[in-house]
Amino acid sequence: MNTNKNNIRYDFSIIADWVPSQSKVLDLGCGNGDLLNYLKSKKNITGFGIEKDEENWLEALKNNIDVIQIDIESGLSEFENGSFDVVILSKTIQSMQNTEVVVKEILRIGKTVIVTFPNFGYWRNRFQILMGRMPISEELPYAWFNTPNIHLCTIKDFDNFCSKHHFKVTNRMILTDKKSVAFAPNLFGALALYKLVSK
Repeated sequence: MNTNKNNIRYDFSIIADWVPSQSKVLDLGCGNGDLLNYLKSKKNITGFGIEKDEENWLEALKNNIDVIQIDIESGLSEFENGSFDVVILSKTIQSMQNTEVVVKEILRIGKTVIVTFPNFGYWRNRFQILMGRMPISEELPYAWFNTPNIHLCTIKDFDNFCSKHHFKVTNRMILTDKKSVAFAPNLFGALALYKLVSK
């Protein structure tokens, strides 16, 4: 199993805390498979990935990930209800065309859903916009002209989104510089992690 410590993101350990041992996990937009390999090593999961990008898909295969190359927004209908214990959408939701449909679908096929995304309302992002530039940061590493992100949101936006669509949030953690943020998270939080369950 190829799990290079240099590739381990700091949020992986929190995601692992929310994933039961020996569970069946689907990672949407799995990239090169680092998260699934991390969960295999830490929680002994059975992991599957979906990846649209061909280069990432090939890297995931090289990393011994069971991965299929399909578009998340059109390929989830093939999965039966409750097919997975956990479905993960890690730093991927902001690149979706139809976020509402995708979240409903992953709540259909997963008993538990973990969503993580960069908080566009983070004060450093706001400051860069105030200075007349689109934000670039660890959580938002792309320039405006090559970013895959089309629906960036704030923590407050996502809270309202979950409330409007009656998505049940069972856990939430906001991080900045690898530390939990409790005070004014929409302003001081760089990365949001949510755990949702089907009602």
